[in-house]
Amino acid sequence: MISGIVTAVLLVCFVGGWIWAWSPKRKREFEDAAQLPLDDEQESPR
Repeated sequence: MISGIVTAVLLVCFVGGWIWAWSPKRKREFEDAAQLPLDDEQESPR
């Protein structure tokens, strides 16, 4: 019984995380994060 409840809670957490990650309002933030490694190359050396 406990394992079924734990499985259901983990499934709800997974689906919630998936919805959060694919939310259209998060797209800009993820695009900015994807560009971070490339931004370091554009800075002038110290």
